[in-house]
Amino acid sequence: MIQMNRSRCGRGFLSFLGVLALAATTLVLMVVSAPRQALAVPSYARQTGLACSSCHINPPELTPLGRQFKLNGYTMTGIKVISAPPSKSTPGLELLSYLPLAAWMELSTTGLNKPQPNASNWDYSLPQDVSLFLAGAFASHAGGFIQGTYNAQNDHFSWDNTDVRYARSAYIHNKTLAYGLDFNNNPTIEDLWSDTPGWGFPWISSGSAPRPAATTVIDGALAQDVAGFGAYAMWNNHLYGDAAIYRSAHLGQPLPNTGVGFNFNIRGAAPYWRAAWQQNWGNNYLEFGAYGIHLRSTPGGVVGPTNAYTDAAVDSQFEHVFPKLANNILTLHGTYIHEHSNLDAFYGAGAASLTSHHLNTFRLNGEYHFGYRYVPGIEYFRTTGTADPLLYASLDSNGNPVPVANDATGNPENAGVILNFTYWPVQNIRLGAQYTAYTTFNGAGTNYDGLGRNASDNNSLYLLLGLIF
Repeated sequence: MIQMNRSRCGRGFLSFLGVLALAATTLVLMVVSAPRQALAVPSYARQTGLACSSCHINPPELTPLGRQFKLNGYTMTGIKVISAPPSKSTPGLELLSYLPLAAWMELSTTGLNKPQPNASNWDYSLPQDVSLFLAGAFASHAGGFIQGTYNAQNDHFSWDNTDVRYARSAYIHNKTLAYGLDFNNNPTIEDLWSDTPGWGFPWISSGSAPRPAATTVIDGALAQDVAGFGAYAMWNNHLYGDAAIYRSAHLGQPLPNTGVGFNFNIRGAAPYWRAAWQQNWGNNYLEFGAYGIHLRSTPGGVVGPTNAYTDAAVDSQFEHVFPKLANNILTLHGTYIHEHSNLDAFYGAGAASLTSHHLNTFRLNGEYHFGYRYVPGIEYFRTTGTADPLLYASLDSNGNPVPVANDATGNPENAGVILNFTYWPVQNIRLGAQYTAYTTFNGAGTNYDGLGRNASDNNSLYLLLGLIF
């Protein structure tokens, strides 16, 4: 589990490891609270000569063609390519006739049911973020996307999601085998489906609305903070497998890395696994699978006591096309994540009251696509787990609870509903409205922070204008 805003000041002091954990949790909160971003990169459209709707139902939801495009290394082209055949003494060349660049800008505003203490409500983000992409075919059989994002709250550009792959295919006994190598910086970002955390619902979100403290490691805690290398394969367009190894790759730090100031410093290597099956019949499509990761981590350093996390998850995606309703599409996505952790490092530092913990996260969402223009959607989410009054408390240096962020009960439970509506006036302009309603936040429905704030006070309305070009 990831520890966010839950450090503890015991009788006016913390152990050295506890201080490092406090600094690290603040950084992790900044990373995890960054808005999830959808991906529909126009440089792919320029490269292939196809409209965005050829590969996306509602970005980042992929069509069958979109999944094949990603599986095969983003290399399909419909434009002139600078090429030279290989020989015994000279390697070949396949190069796009232009640099595959794209950009987007998001403008937004967020209002809470009850303003946060001493803060304005209905903040305006102009912009919320701006992303630049190098995305397309890079060489023969190789392609990907590299994203850099300016975030208004941090007021600087930073390295964002990256997925670069080398892909090939073969025919074996009249069956297709697509396979390749993949480099990425966010576990599950290499996935082909929209039910794993990297590309999961709601695809857009506020950068300022409060978020619950407890979340699993695989659910964004390592995003843009690791480097992963792996291999994948799809057999006969049905059976998919992926295995990767991740190491910490903290940005803005000297090398070799000391790990100071980071909550997650992977000891050794963290294995990631993925398996899935997909099937079409009639107007239906079904995918179901499993994924997970295991890691050992020393908070605040690269030597010393460790925490251990094992995340195991299942997921499924269903699509149905309605031919009699102008080929409108219903999509359903679901995932269940179970995390078991042994927090020996936190326990030894007095930041946890026991070593063995677990978290369970469940999400189920559905969207109805009126063509490629209107997309209403709804999600139910819930996280439960082991209660720990030390682990989940958020106290200031004087031992007082931090408004909004504190978990006075020590219970990691959170639950609620997200209503989302997207309108595409054209394929590269997104208008979005999202309402998030909590029934439980940081362990309780009422007075969850010990200062009188209720879960429903954090209900939020988020409005977005996205420009993609």
